[in-house]
Amino acid sequence: MRRPSLSPPCILARGSSCPSSRFPAIPACARVTGGALHKGLRDARRAPVSSRPRCIQTLAPVPRPTVSRAVPTPVLPPSTPSSLSSIRHLSSTSTMAGLSVDLTAPNGKKITLPTGLFINNEFVKASSGDKIASINPSNEQVICEVEAASAEDVDKAVKAARAALNHESWSDLPGTDRGILMNKLADLVEADKEILATLETWDNGKPYSVALESDLGEVISCLRYYAGWADKIFGQTIPTTPQKFAYTLRQPIGVCGQIIPWNFPLAMAAWKLGPALAGGNTLVLKPAEQTPLSILYLASLIPKAGFPPGVINIVNGYGKDAGHALTSHLDVDKIAFTGSTATGKLLMKTASINMKNITLETGGKSPIVVFDDADVEQAAKWAHLGIMFNSGQVCTATSRILVQEGIHDKFVEAFNELVKTSNKVGDPFEETTFQGPQITKAQYDKILSYIETAKSEGATLAAGGVPHTGVGQGKGYFIEPTVFTKVTSSMKIYREEIFGPFASIASFKTEAEAIQMANDTTYGLGASVFTSDIERAHRAAAKIQSGMVWVNSSNDSDFRVPFGGVKQSGIGRELGEAGLAAYTQEKAVHINLGQKL
Repeated sequence: MRRPSLSPPCILARGSSCPSSRFPAIPACARVTGGALHKGLRDARRAPVSSRPRCIQTLAPVPRPTVSRAVPTPVLPPSTPSSLSSIRHLSSTSTMAGLSVDLTAPNGKKITLPTGLFINNEFVKASSGDKIASINPSNEQVICEVEAASAEDVDKAVKAARAALNHESWSDLPGTDRGILMNKLADLVEADKEILATLETWDNGKPYSVALESDLGEVISCLRYYAGWADKIFGQTIPTTPQKFAYTLRQPIGVCGQIIPWNFPLAMAAWKLGPALAGGNTLVLKPAEQTPLSILYLASLIPKAGFPPGVINIVNGYGKDAGHALTSHLDVDKIAFTGSTATGKLLMKTASINMKNITLETGGKSPIVVFDDADVEQAAKWAHLGIMFNSGQVCTATSRILVQEGIHDKFVEAFNELVKTSNKVGDPFEETTFQGPQITKAQYDKILSYIETAKSEGATLAAGGVPHTGVGQGKGYFIEPTVFTKVTSSMKIYREEIFGPFASIASFKTEAEAIQMANDTTYGLGASVFTSDIERAHRAAAKIQSGMVWVNSSNDSDFRVPFGGVKQSGIGRELGEAGLAAYTQEKAVHINLGQKL
């Protein structure tokens, strides 16, 4: 791991294909105190392009100010032309001795990984001394151990976030400059994406090619997208009477707790980090205990990007300890959670202690409806991707495949052929692997138990249904991609979220029956419709009860488009402009222009 320098290099202007390349280069630690940096940026932008400096020059460095351990409020220098230099010192990462580990990944990548809790821009030990062992699901071996936060540690992180929220270095920072910091973080992620993808694959099990191109691409794009929104959050004026001037402000919600799932650790973190930071919030993020590694490396990039201490805090920990402490903390204003519906329900009860603002993205049992006028070949390919991608560990996985009777057999044949020829199960670091292991032994056992249940309930096993033992020494949580046909709505595999490479195929006769079957679930996250009839497509999209509907595709979500569910699949939306609404609150201001009592 490259440790932050006390004098980091300048941020060079972005590439010509990006609109942000019109901005001048600024120091990597562009934290603002008072108006000195604002004026420097403004003057530099106004200067002719040929005369713009590659770096806003500052006076001689000021010694690093002391940050009190007892009081987490960041201590920043006064507003002087030399404040950037002192901020540069303040934003370097501090790591206590013994809180990093040197690793060599299965792909040969050498990584120095911090293992501490990231609080107030420092890596620190857990107060309890507890650890989390990160397990490689491909061979069941321990990769390393990281610190596990207690309630006391979560409290420290929340206090740091509250102090940062109230400090001028963040609260007075213009949205444009928040966006600059976010773009710098995206640049740093992009520069180290191979390391981040390696860690993601190592303790999650997803194919390296997916982690590198899909997941890290999502992280970078999401951060840059919301960086662009940071200075476009505004209220409105509302005409009432000549004696009143009324307007609204959109302000941060405050200290936000964010609980991240294990299936897309970095991508789901970016979905929450992006809008929260753009809106001016501070946050305490708790990763899943199953996948603690990649987020710690990302944490090491945060001070390099120039974020003030306490704006972003990352506390690995167990759900029963750190997760509960975060959700129940009286000084946390919002909780955003992605995970199971059962956990989401418990979280809602706990968060009600102080009526926290909540965003939940929970379980799903998404249908894919294939009408008899559909392109069968394309429908089969999208259906395969929709359920088998990421080892089936996707909340929106279209796991209930509903096919009209006239093309049922043809579709099943095409789908099973894809499972046989395109669904290579293997070492996630091998280039040709499509499906890696399941995340844990518990998840592996759960999927195998559903296979036995399906057999006992009368479904027909068409493919898979057994562990896959052809990787390495035969260890790891690998399962053959599994397909059941002749599935009915009363079966558990039709009704319950399995979260694995497990497809359930049923048939229907009419459009009305297809809609009824699609809606026969307690979930409502996603759905997919395949048809060549555009009128039918619009009818089905309107009638299916879900937060998202894909027509003639499956699971090709986009960071610019809202994402979320209905029924027991969640509350609120992430991504797109709608994602910002989850992290801002509207305040109405009434100005009396002369009304007398």
